Amino acid sequence: MKSRLHVETAVEEFNKYRSPEAVAKIVEFGEDQATIEFSGPFCVSCGIEDYFDDLRIELEKNIGDKIEIAKIEGGVEVEGYVVTFRKKSM
Repeated sequence: MKSRLHVETAVEEFNKYRSPEAVAKIVEFGEDQATIEFSGPFCVSCGIEDYFDDLRIELEKNIGDKIEIAKIEGGVEVEGYVVTFRKKSM
């Protein structure tokens, strides 16, 4: 990822429109990936992965690179998800 600031900006924009139903928080930041924790009551019937995709789009806007979801961990039974986003390899 270009910089932590780009990821923070994307997370702030996501939270601005999705909180309190879904709240994103940076767990780890690295050169090529970022791990984000999602918490909240979530609208599971709407498709939980839509929230992850919404943040992926925000990351692409702020970073200027294609981003993919590399890993999804957790679930409603553990009250949250941890999602790893990374720059898409061409």
